[in-house]
Amino acid sequence: MKTFLNQSVKRKAGVILSTALACLLLAGCASTKGADGQTNNDDPLEGYNRVMFKINDIVDQAVMQPVAMGYRTVIPKPARTCVRNFLHNLHTPINAGNNLLQGDIPGVATDLSRFMINTTIGIAGLFDVAKETGLEYRPEDFGQTMGVWGISSGPYLVLPLLGPSSVRDTVGLAADSYADPVRIYLNNTDRMGLYYTRVALIGLDNREALLDAIWDLRKHSIDFYAATRSAYFQERDAMVRNNRSSAPAASANSIPDYDHP
Repeated sequence: MKTFLNQSVKRKAGVILSTALACLLLAGCASTKGADGQTNNDDPLEGYNRVMFKINDIVDQAVMQPVAMGYRTVIPKPARTCVRNFLHNLHTPINAGNNLLQGDIPGVATDLSRFMINTTIGIAGLFDVAKETGLEYRPEDFGQTMGVWGISSGPYLVLPLLGPSSVRDTVGLAADSYADPVRIYLNNTDRMGLYYTRVALIGLDNREALLDAIWDLRKHSIDFYAATRSAYFQERDAMVRNNRSSAPAASANSIPDYDHP
């Protein structure tokens, strides 16, 4: 039974990935250049996106935001920092793989050095010892990698629960999840429950980090949806150029639900 379920999940993932790739190629062919030479990030799916955004926002305010506020209130900041460091350390192999695909050899060296230092001296990554040596954590994903390769973001896309994305970044998310060494190891050792726990922790950690930023954006935006879309594209563009903003309000896939680490 378990084998059948695993095969079914893999088949569905393959169909989703293939469909998203096809949409990405079509979007890339249809994209146009503005006067400044940049690709225009239009929103042809705005009708669907606004509905999904509203649903996500309702769920966020009813569930995610209160849970994140409780997490911030109950768990001391040093402990929350350890959780974040641990999650970042687990994501480092994905960062290294994408830096390699981007041809960023110094980035690969930094990732591998960080992983070795924090996994050992940093006690399984609970403490970011590498940061103290000047080795900063920089998230990388396959969506960024495709951006470095010159593939346009494609249409804006609001994913159920996951929030802001694009066709390109949705493909990247699927690819990163499929190639994640942690997921592969836990799946092969019949411990997928730990993987889903990790996913939940990532969502909780990211949502807590964005409590103030999202509250401010929701309160002061004339159009919360449009403001979120603009922040998303600006930050993703900055990440592709390895010029990631330090402002949590603009982090990738951050509004209204949460990351990736």
